[in-house]
Amino acid sequence: MEFKNEFTYKRFLEEGREEEFDSLFDGAVRKVKGEVLGKRFPNYIDGKETYSSGELSEYSPIDRTLLIGKFPKATREQAVLAISAAAAAFEGWSQTDYKKRVEIFRHAAKIFSREKFLLAAILSIENGKTRYESIGEVDEAIDFLNYYALDLEKNKGYLRKTKLGESASKVSAGFQGAPGQREEVKIAMRPYGVFGVLAPFNFPISISVGMSSAALITGNTVVFKPSSTDNMAMLTGYKIYQIFREAGVPDGVFNYITGPGSEIGDEFSVNKNVGGIAFTGSKATGISMMMKSYSQGQQKSFVVEMGGKNPAIVMKSANIEHAAKGIASAAFGFAGQKCSACSRVYVHQSIKEEFISKLVEKMRSFRIGDPLNKGIYVGPLISENALQKYHYAVNEANKSGKIIFGGKAVDVGLKGSYVEPTLAELDQESKLFHEELFVPFLCITTFKTLDEAISKANDVEYGLTAGFYSAKKSEIREFLNKIQAGVVYVNRETSATTGAIVGLHTFVGWKGSGLTGKGSGSRFYLQQFMREQSESIAK
Repeated sequence: MEFKNEFTYKRFLEEGREEEFDSLFDGAVRKVKGEVLGKRFPNYIDGKETYSSGELSEYSPIDRTLLIGKFPKATREQAVLAISAAAAAFEGWSQTDYKKRVEIFRHAAKIFSREKFLLAAILSIENGKTRYESIGEVDEAIDFLNYYALDLEKNKGYLRKTKLGESASKVSAGFQGAPGQREEVKIAMRPYGVFGVLAPFNFPISISVGMSSAALITGNTVVFKPSSTDNMAMLTGYKIYQIFREAGVPDGVFNYITGPGSEIGDEFSVNKNVGGIAFTGSKATGISMMMKSYSQGQQKSFVVEMGGKNPAIVMKSANIEHAAKGIASAAFGFAGQKCSACSRVYVHQSIKEEFISKLVEKMRSFRIGDPLNKGIYVGPLISENALQKYHYAVNEANKSGKIIFGGKAVDVGLKGSYVEPTLAELDQESKLFHEELFVPFLCITTFKTLDEAISKANDVEYGLTAGFYSAKKSEIREFLNKIQAGVVYVNRETSATTGAIVGLHTFVGWKGSGLTGKGSGSRFYLQQFMREQSESIAK
């Protein structure tokens, strides 16, 4: 079977069906608002509906008067029950033939495709993405399912057989390399057991599906917790559970609970029945979980992605139009709330004014408002805390540099946090050049030489994505050889640092952005959810 990316919007556009695309999305929004929102939703442990004495109310960041739903505030005790259910289901699921697991997740991909516009509408309402970003994210989830199914199938369940021939000679005692009888050897990749999966708010479908399906398809069982506190994304998590259940994932194999990471995530870290944790979020949280586990003598497998502070370098030979478009898109798409968002720009001093003029022109063109409306590019910040972070960055820039464009809140007639995309000129020493902000705030400074630019670009604790614009092959080679980032794009007009495509780019963090050096959407990802075992049988 050949792997193909979904590319839904691209396909509709190329076929001259954009009006149909918009009609399908708008119809899905009406359906979600009329039939889905405002209900009380359960958690699922061992396939059974569960509730808690405490409750979490989720409201849309688009307008905080719009109730998405009420969800259980699961306790640590319920997390223990979910882990126990997953542990009990592990033996049966791990021994299920890999071909059956592949079949289940291919079926899940078909259900996601069938429900694509409904899921995209829920996603946009839940975290404030535009229709284009939301459809692209659901596409990515489908791509993860199909890609990992194909990868496991191509590698025959990651099983390799070899053998050692019998020797006619004999020895009285064994030693390394001694002649002996025939041995049949099987090298197998075995699952760890229970994986705790902790998902972020900003890609609550694609990253949740990517991490969960990778753990499940390789034979692990999962307790899945979507983002449930300040930045909520629980309804998409509920829909993921429903689809996996419909696709044939057995009871107890995939459990869904909502609640504070301080309790549920902490239980994942210390519970001896948890063999691994898959996490996407802040570096501080990721490191804290690892330290807690290992300090208690628990050697869990950690598959983590921990943020970024992503640079773009613009050389004097660059196509300035392409650079401005790519950097603006990367910095301000989804209001900068991506770990891969461009947040730092280094422009050659000789083209500074021309580049800034082009960049600001592009920023002025971005419409801010309700992301459910066609033509909007910048929607709301996810929460009041995010708004405070934006104000902090603006105030700091006014103290230590200057705001070139933006810096203000915007009234769009809705009760959400809407702000202007902001560009600030600062020195490299400014803490805004080093802190991950997760808001539409872009820092810019100049450089004289490529060595200086690369040195500045590498001068952060993160190493996730990076962009580069140059017409010179020698400069491109030097950049690629020296930049410390896992995902690197050169002369990309659509986006300088965002938009990794499953099966084409791996999405991997270096330094403080990751742990294993192996990325999602690539041929090495599934192996992180398994451990190798050599099985030798003498004949």
